[in-house]
Amino acid sequence: MADAGALARAADTKVPHFKVPDSKAGDSKVLAEAGKRRTFAVISHPDAGKSTLTEALALHASAITQAGAVHGKAGRRGVTSDWMAMERARGISITSAALRFDYHGTMLNLLDTPGHADFSEDTYRVLSAVDCAIMLLDSAKGLEPQTLKLFDVCRSRSVPVITFVNKWDRPGREPLELLDEIEQRIGLRPAPVNWPVGVAGDFRGLIERTTGDYITFTRTPGGAGRALETRLDAAAAAARDGDAFATAQEELALLDEIYGGLGGLDGAQRRRDELDMESFLAGVTSPVLFGAALPNFGVRRLLDAVTTYAPPPAERADIKGEPRPVDAPFSGLVFKVQANMDPAHRDRMAFVRVCSGRFERGMVLTHAATGRPFATKYAQSMFGQDRETVEEAFPGDVIGLVNATALRPGDTLYAGDVPVEFPPIPSFAPEHFAVVRGKEAGKQKQFRRGIEQLDTEGVVQVLASDLRGDQAPVLAAVGPLQFDVVLHRLEHEFGARAELDHLNYTLARRTDAEGTRALAGQRAVEVLTRRHDGAILALFSDKWRLGQIQREHPGIMLEPLIAG
Repeated sequence: MADAGALARAADTKVPHFKVPDSKAGDSKVLAEAGKRRTFAVISHPDAGKSTLTEALALHASAITQAGAVHGKAGRRGVTSDWMAMERARGISITSAALRFDYHGTMLNLLDTPGHADFSEDTYRVLSAVDCAIMLLDSAKGLEPQTLKLFDVCRSRSVPVITFVNKWDRPGREPLELLDEIEQRIGLRPAPVNWPVGVAGDFRGLIERTTGDYITFTRTPGGAGRALETRLDAAAAAARDGDAFATAQEELALLDEIYGGLGGLDGAQRRRDELDMESFLAGVTSPVLFGAALPNFGVRRLLDAVTTYAPPPAERADIKGEPRPVDAPFSGLVFKVQANMDPAHRDRMAFVRVCSGRFERGMVLTHAATGRPFATKYAQSMFGQDRETVEEAFPGDVIGLVNATALRPGDTLYAGDVPVEFPPIPSFAPEHFAVVRGKEAGKQKQFRRGIEQLDTEGVVQVLASDLRGDQAPVLAAVGPLQFDVVLHRLEHEFGARAELDHLNYTLARRTDAEGTRALAGQRAVEVLTRRHDGAILALFSDKWRLGQIQREHPGIMLEPLIAG
């Protein structure tokens, strides 16, 4: 367990009430609506329970009426089952960008992230559009490789993190051991909000750390509905759960000695204080909650924590580093583009996070990258397979713009005469590389069009060089399943069957013109240009070859990419 003396202590702790800033009357609605929004995503390793938790959150917010059911609220199909079925059937990484639901007057925007590690670049783009993340841990496995990568992305983007330890209804590790791992491996100071009674696999209930209340859960048949909650006082809890409750009380006392209260204070106030919001928003502290998403234990408390702790939309720095106020004229960031979500219409939808101002359907925006106008007559939101027209949206909301052929992830749209552009979304570090070639000489036009579209969507990174030419570009991917998506979509959407020739490179580094000259002709090294942004990437066979090159050429630029 970490040394208590090494833990940073906050000077005081405050209940997290977010204030709407003062502004002129004309902007009051934008500010008020923005203050009600919480935009977040769930990050996890595959099989930690992300899809189950997503559906459980929607269930507790009444966005659906039954978890795992074929039909939900208003005839909608089960949220997660739709996404997963469509992923498998069509070979795409994600089909819906955001769930939007009202939870006790707070508008929650839950941005979906792909569950498979091979599509983590999609997750990175989503994290560029959120204000908070839930880090989901398996109680038996703790921090896993994909979770660590995605946490690094959150840290690089200064996204605060709420931790949810899932699957407490199954055998797992000791809770104190999990807290220590969080602190030691990623440097987050855990701030447990509640505490489990009973070891993992023998889940009895949760103790609220600030009040001492004990909450037990009764699972509904099949776990399809919200679990029934019962609140017990200390005497009733001791009578019901005896030794397990006593052990939890001892562990809570130990927590006070090691971590202090949620605000890090000493003395009698320690158990009553709320989370130190300054420390949380700075990425120093993470509120930790326990539960089990499948039977819906502790999910309501997690929703309450998101509503309470996750920050509302705030001003965002533009490409010049100047903050753009929430109540400035409309601006939005494109964080995802998906084509042919509805095969019957062959459409192309760009998902836009509203960063400032009010969006109204039909307004004509400016595409910052080209300076050209962009009409918004067809603005939609999505829930599983269902679409709804969006008439207006506010900071934190996500809108889908149909037939967005000119847009790509990282683009900015804005209203008014004063231009604004947000920084582009950096690309994830690829680890798999392959040359792609069309199988049919008569379909080269379709092949090139397909590669260009998949590149603009960000399905893969497309690399090129004068030596290889346009007929055989190099695809760079985080995971090999991205290649399967490319081949599937080239054949079924563009009528251009293709084949891959895998290359023996495993990592990439950003370089420059001087590095290109120094690396020319080197064994097990190749320098290519990324099409969408012109970045020069040096590919290496392995980390040992990279190390050798760095020793032989210490002065050249070999800059790691995100999660590289």
